[in-house]
Amino acid sequence: MARILVVEDEKPINDLITMNLKLVGHEFLKAFDGSSALSMLDQETVDLILLDVMLPELDGFELMRRIRHLNIPVIFITAKDALADRITGFELGADDYIIKPFEILELLARINVVLRRHTKEYDGWSVEGVEVRLAERQVYKNGQVVELTAREFELLEVLVQNRNIALSREKLLELAWGYDFEGETRTVDVHIRQLRRKLGWEDCIKTIFKLGYRLEVSGEA
Repeated sequence: MARILVVEDEKPINDLITMNLKLVGHEFLKAFDGSSALSMLDQETVDLILLDVMLPELDGFELMRRIRHLNIPVIFITAKDALADRITGFELGADDYIIKPFEILELLARINVVLRRHTKEYDGWSVEGVEVRLAERQVYKNGQVVELTAREFELLEVLVQNRNIALSREKLLELAWGYDFEGETRTVDVHIRQLRRKLGWEDCIKTIFKLGYRLEVSGEA
């Protein structure tokens, strides 16, 4: 998975982001001001930077100006929601610009998009004999191709990208297939049943009582 630098001066927000990055399998580094982040980038290699704008010592825009030659993907996460600020962020080379407050699942989804755009290696993931190749939309179990329908693969992709996070049936509908209404949650149950059977993941995909499901992974290949 990816190595991500989180540059955010508010410790609760920094902790929330990094906790969820760890849950889905990413490594992370923390910085609480722009100067520390700049020093860290002189010594560390990262795949992505999550960057606040209003930082002590060196603000996010100025930090971006100083590091853009490194060609590291950057997602701004900030309360500065004016159009002029967003334009500045993109003109400096940011890949995305997220306004606080934000939903953690939306942040993780946007991280996935940016990483996939920049890192070919990110598209492969495997656990317990099952390999999921996101770019190729292929799944292998013990080296053999597993035939999944388009909807089964889309649901699997959401589970993989949000592993160890409990997702409601409604959220799974929304993330996997774009549904935004009640009454179709049974289709999630049907496809979960199929994924468990085809992948041998009866113990990996946990049912969360009165909520939905979680792909539970304690160790990854």
